Amino acid sequence: MTQDWFSRRTHRWQDWTLESLVEARRVSGTSVSLVVPARNEAATVGDVVARVREQLMDTAHLLDEIVVIDSDSTDATAAVAHDAGAVVHRAKDIRPDLGSVPGKGEAMWKSLFVTRGDLVVFIDADLVDWDTHFVPGLLGPLLSDPSVSLVKGFYERPMLDESDPARTFEGGRVTELVARPLIALLFPELGGLVQPLAGEWAIRRSLFESLSVPTGYAVELAALVDTARSEGVDAIAQVDLGRRAHRHQSLHDLGAMATQIVAAAHRRTGAAPDDSITLRQYAGSAGRITPAPRVVPTLERPPARSIGEPA
Repeated sequence: MTQDWFSRRTHRWQDWTLESLVEARRVSGTSVSLVVPARNEAATVGDVVARVREQLMDTAHLLDEIVVIDSDSTDATAAVAHDAGAVVHRAKDIRPDLGSVPGKGEAMWKSLFVTRGDLVVFIDADLVDWDTHFVPGLLGPLLSDPSVSLVKGFYERPMLDESDPARTFEGGRVTELVARPLIALLFPELGGLVQPLAGEWAIRRSLFESLSVPTGYAVELAALVDTARSEGVDAIAQVDLGRRAHRHQSLHDLGAMATQIVAAAHRRTGAAPDDSITLRQYAGSAGRITPAPRVVPTLERPPARSIGEPA
């Protein structure tokens, strides 16, 4: 089953021309929002926004809007993104009646209240080795096949230090050490996905509005599991986008990310974990090992469709 899905639902970004997608969008009357969740990405978000805006809005009319959701940045992320041509919203200012919590998934969930596209494309703000074909590549299956509801990107993910050829393809440590084993054990129908945690993906608004959304880094895995359960695995496609590089996080930060992913998977087996988990980590200082406990939020937001208008 997995190999059959892989053969039918795996594409390359070159399978569609930009011109054909622009025409498909025009004929169908489909609107498209690009959403960039960002936290302290002033060094890279401007390039991401400027390049996409120039090539996919000003030159080719593939996108209707580029929206950056700033998740409590303490640097100039919001100003840089605005100057590059994005509409910028701070996550905490979107529907303040619903409260605000830190996290990538929270920013993506909040984006549903300030965007209008029938299709929503997500790309990360910290890209340093990429090209704008990521966006039309993700839109290809959605604009050409009405049976597809969610599209994941995949790519080579090198470590930034490529001096050692053995490390060239070692990006995606949480995918290989956590997400892929969880999928093999609990969600084998998703085993054909090359990079289930990829930050570059696209989804029909009607579907995303119906999903429960983890507020942290588990948003990608949760969306895949819930889509496969509600619409079947054939509603998911994946596209080879070539190559992607970004900065890599510390092992302690990856441990927190892995905790959120395990919690989301656990919840989808019928468990009801708390909205936070204390992760016992340890640090070395002055020759001594000391506890460094970390509270990891595992809260999930309800489907946006279930949220009423503010009072």
